[in-house]
Amino acid sequence: MKALIALLGAAVITMTAQAQNVTSVAQADAALVQVASDRAAANEEFAASERECSAKFFVNNCLDKAKEKRRVALSAIRAREVDAQHFKRADSVARRDGDLAERARKDADEAALRAAQPAKPAKEEKAPAPAPSGQRVADREAEHAAKIKRLEQQDAAEAAKRAANVQAYEKKKAESERRQTQVERKKAENAEKAKAAAERAEADKKKAEAQAAAAASKK
Repeated sequence: MKALIALLGAAVITMTAQAQNVTSVAQADAALVQVASDRAAANEEFAASERECSAKFFVNNCLDKAKEKRRVALSAIRAREVDAQHFKRADSVARRDGDLAERARKDADEAALRAAQPAKPAKEEKAPAPAPSGQRVADREAEHAAKIKRLEQQDAAEAAKRAANVQAYEKKKAESERRQTQVERKKAENAEKAKAAAERAEADKKKAEAQAAAAASKK
């Protein structure tokens, strides 16, 4: 029993020393891979010990020793796992803090550079252009006369256009009345022809009836 405890203690010391040797992310990743392998090996060894203990007379005593051995091994493995994970978290925090510090330094440098630059001179406001001088009286009178002349010409052109429109309307109206008269006359002629045809047909009918009656009376 003492020999087993001494052996387990040596294993724990060795694993603890390995856990304290992690100094880089690569070593931490490798340690985590080894942790998974060692944990699987410890479980396999315990399973083999269980099978061996089942064949011995003092089964419980054998199983207790196997369980204690596995517990000590898993405890040391867990210590290495925690150490590797802690190193990776610390490295991640350090990298993030370094990035933030670098960004703050760059911002400070840019602010200092902007502060050191001379201020831009204010833009000079241009004086407004002088207003044009007023027109002379003669120019205003000439402009007014030209405007009156343009209005008179426009009125004359519009009057001629209105007269042409009235003439076209009267011509179109007379043409429409003439066509209407022709239509009415044509309708009257057709009615007279139809009436005459009806009268002739009636006379022919009566004549035929009279002839038929005369022929019948002779028989």
